[in-house]
This record gives sequence, C-alpha cells and structure tokens, in this order.
Amino acid sequence: MTTEPRRVRNYIDGKYRDAEDGRTMEVVDPVTGRPYTTAPLSGPADVDAAMAAAAAAFPAWRDATPAERQLALLKIADAFEAHADELLAAECRDTGKPLEMTREEELGPVLEQLRFFAGAARMLEGKAAGEYMAGLTSFVRREPIGVCAQVTPWNYPFMMAVWKFAPALAAGNTVVLKPSDTTPASTALIAGLMGEILPPGVFNVVCGDRDTGRLMVEHPTPAMVSLTGSVRAGTEVAASASTDLKRVHLELGGKAPCVVFEDADLAAAAEGIRDAGFFNAGQDCTAATRVLVHESVHDAFVEALTEAVREVRTGDPTAPDCSYGPLNSAAHLEKVSGFIERLPAHATVVTGGHRVGDEGFFYAPTLVTGCRQDDEIVQREVFGPVVTVQKFTDEAEAVAHANGVEYGLASSVWTRDHARAMRMSKALDFGCVWLNTHLALVGEMPHGGFKKSGYGKDLSAYGLEDYTRVKHVMTAM
Repeated sequence: MTTEPRRVRNYIDGKYRDAEDGRTMEVVDPVTGRPYTTAPLSGPADVDAAMAAAAAAFPAWRDATPAERQLALLKIADAFEAHADELLAAECRDTGKPLEMTREEELGPVLEQLRFFAGAARMLEGKAAGEYMAGLTSFVRREPIGVCAQVTPWNYPFMMAVWKFAPALAAGNTVVLKPSDTTPASTALIAGLMGEILPPGVFNVVCGDRDTGRLMVEHPTPAMVSLTGSVRAGTEVAASASTDLKRVHLELGGKAPCVVFEDADLAAAAEGIRDAGFFNAGQDCTAATRVLVHESVHDAFVEALTEAVREVRTGDPTAPDCSYGPLNSAAHLEKVSGFIERLPAHATVVTGGHRVGDEGFFYAPTLVTGCRQDDEIVQREVFGPVVTVQKFTDEAEAVAHANGVEYGLASSVWTRDHARAMRMSKALDFGCVWLNTHLALVGEMPHGGFKKSGYGKDLSAYGLEDYTRVKHVMTAM
C-alpha cells in the first residue's frame, strides 16, 4: 500500500486503461494550487467501451441472487476498510480535507451506508399476490433497470460514489460512473478494489470533463442517468435524457434555512449551526447557510454565533486546529469571493469575508448579517464557508422566508416548543427537516429534495427502489 500520488486511469471491463486517444487533464492539489497528477480526458471511444462492458455484464449481474449481490457489497465494504489509509490519502489529496476528520466523519458513515445497501439488496418489497379479477392472479416483480450512467460531484468524491453505485448494484444494475474532473483519484482507486470482487464490466469508471459527462448522458445504452451536481448541470441532464426517455435521478443544489425561534437554546443552536455551516468549507448542499432568527433574540444570537464562528480555523489541513481545508478550485474561490464583493450596503460582514494566504484556495469562515430576502447571497447557493443571518417577526414570516428560494433540499428548526416544531416540519418545503440539529445523516433514512434541488432519493430503501422498475404479471388460474 502506498500514499504517494499515482496517475489516475479509467477502469473499464475489469482493467485500468488510459484514454483511447491518450488525452489527459491535470489534477490540482487545492492546498497548493498546483497540479500533482493527471487523469484521462475521456472521449467517445472510452465511453463506448465502458457502456459496452456494462451492457455485456448486465444479464449475469441481473440474474445474480440478492444474497450473491449482498455478499459482493459486504466484501467491497471490507476491502475499503482494509485499504482505508490509501483511500483517505487519495481523497484528501484531491480535496484538501483534514485527514483524521475525514476518517472520522466520512469513512465510517460510508462503510455503514454500503453495508446498509448490502442488506437492503435482500429486502425489496412489493404488493402481495392476489386475485383482483375473477380467475386471474396478479403479482408484482421489482427488477433492475439496466445500465446506469452516474456522475458524482467534487465535494464528497468517495462518499457520493458509494451513494451512487451501492443502491444501483444492490438492485442488480451495472454502472458507468464519472467522477468530477477535479477529484477523480479516490473513485479510480475504489474501482480497482471492486474489480477484485465484481465480475468485469459490472462497475466501470470513466474520467473526464463536462463533455465526457454529456457523452455518457447522450449515449443510447444507459436506461438511467443519476447526477449529483448543480442546478445547471441537472437541467442539462434532464433535457438531454428526455430525448430518448431515460430515467433521471437528480440531487442538486441547496440553500438550507435554519429557523431559530425565541425559545431556542441559543448556545446549542449557535454551536450546531456553526458546525453544520462550515464543515467541509461549507461545500455541502445541506450546509446550514441561511439563519432566520426571531427579532426578539436576534442580537443575542448573532453575538453567540459570532463567537462560535471565530473559533473556526482554516489553513494547513495537517494542523491539529484546522476545521476545514481549501475550496475546490481557483474558479470556485473566485465564485465564493464574488458573493461577498457584491454584497449590498445593508449587509454587514461580521467576521471573515476574505481569502486566507497566498497559496491554495482557502477562504475565511464568514458571517454576514443584515441580509434581506431578495439579496443574491440569500437566494443563490454560495457553496462555501459563508452563513447569512436574517430577522423574522412571527412563524408565518419564518415559513415564507425559509420557503422563499428555488431550492428544497434541507432545513432545520430550533425550538423547545413541540407543537411549533411539528407545524414547521409540515410547512417547510424541504426534503429533510431537522429539529434542534442539522446535517446528521443515516443510511436508513432518505436524502433528497424538492423544487430545483432535484428529484429521487439517495440512501434508504427509497434510494434502492429508485434503481428498480415495477412489472405487473397476471396469470389465468
């Protein structure tokens, strides 16, 4: 096992390969801002090869018993655990995340989620067989869809790969997966580990850029396309997939409100929102980005949150006090900085609001108060270490402001009033509502949003069902 950088390669039909035409792209270390390795820039021939391999492998994998698929996924989880140091080194080199924090906060949950889907492979349910018309018996078959084209994001490359392939493989599908062009290393590494367990062609990795992703979506072979990414990317995928009616699974952006009522434990809310707002540099679609606080406790809460945010540190990810590492890229650093540079006069940067250091893509933990509902920074996803604060006067206004964005992925409510918490959980138009917490995820519960946050569910039995189709069978008695 080695932690030294390695050249990233595609993994197709059970073998590592370079791009057919030899093209490569640089992979940049976000800590230094300098390239550290290369990855294939895959084109039509590479996508064709991967799709052909997945299609050829599908019949046998479809016909494998649920117990056989379960055993394969359990072996994959064990292999990931055995090679944890190597996987974490690749993940952290691409993302700049603190190593031990990533081990604790991501590796453990990923292994649990993978093992959950291993068990779920044997628990697909359908309606009981019965006679719904005289002389005829009906039953329902739940079947895999076929070849799945999957595209993962750069904020959690390893975890999102598992969220994609685990339910797909558990249901009996085969996969062609493209990681982000900025973070391909851990995905290419897990492909080799999985290739020692799965039949050739069941799981394939094709590296590349947006054009590579478009080739996958437009390819005639996949029956389903699954994307975690931006609203822009999701819109393009949905439009492209519509031309041949591929099934589409989209987990897109978020702009999570955190509604803090006057009876909340302000210290606990400040700590919880800080942790959920700045984890992974705020590069999380469920991050606590918008604080809506009752006017009667606004000043006291802002003071508590400001003190909490001032404890957050960014910089060298190997430093023991580092809370989060760099942003993903120079382009993303520019994007996040732009939101602060364009702030209206009525908004105030309480802390942060600037780049940290001259090397790499670090940005200071930033808290902005005085925000209004129609401000750009309230309406659009920053996807960085930036939290905004707004006032509200009553419950109705809190709901209106929370729901008044185009996203609908996650939200949280902070109150001691149980009845209010139940009213808010009904009224908030988000796929997840946390009560007195934020950002906690478990494999057994669904993750996915409404509105422009996409459709379909990751995790849970619902996520597994998304990778299946339902067939009615009726027979004469």
